[in-house]
Amino acid sequence: MIFPSALPAELPNVDLPDDIRDDYEEAREIANKSPRGAAALLRLAIQKLCKHLGQPGKNINDDIKALVAAGLPPKVQEALDIVRVVGNECVHPGTIDLRDDRDTAMQLFRLVNFIALKMITEPKEIASLYGSLPTDKLAAIKKRDGTVP
Repeated sequence: MIFPSALPAELPNVDLPDDIRDDYEEAREIANKSPRGAAALLRLAIQKLCKHLGQPGKNINDDIKALVAAGLPPKVQEALDIVRVVGNECVHPGTIDLRDDRDTAMQLFRLVNFIALKMITEPKEIASLYGSLPTDKLAAIKKRDGTVP
């Protein structure tokens, strides 16, 4: 074997939903032999990630706009815009762009994990920390915020 079958891309974020993680892993497996195929799989993963985050997942521009309106951090918006523009502005998730190369695939691997970190992992960690506060402190916070009935 001259080249390893898997691209030395980072492992998928552990909080990615299983179907998205499967696409990511498949992209890692084929990236050295077919960076265009890997990039197409990663665009599909982004599309699925948008759906997982509550968007239709049909048009990445519309999904980005809706996610920003829902409070998407600006850096995640920039990451999604990079996905939209990298390779070819008119490329749709799950399609192949003949200009995609290894560098494009590597960028897309990083972006999938970045988006998952900001939109899934970090909120989950904060919720866990917040939920571990003593009950009386949580009640005081709700009272302060006017969310106690």
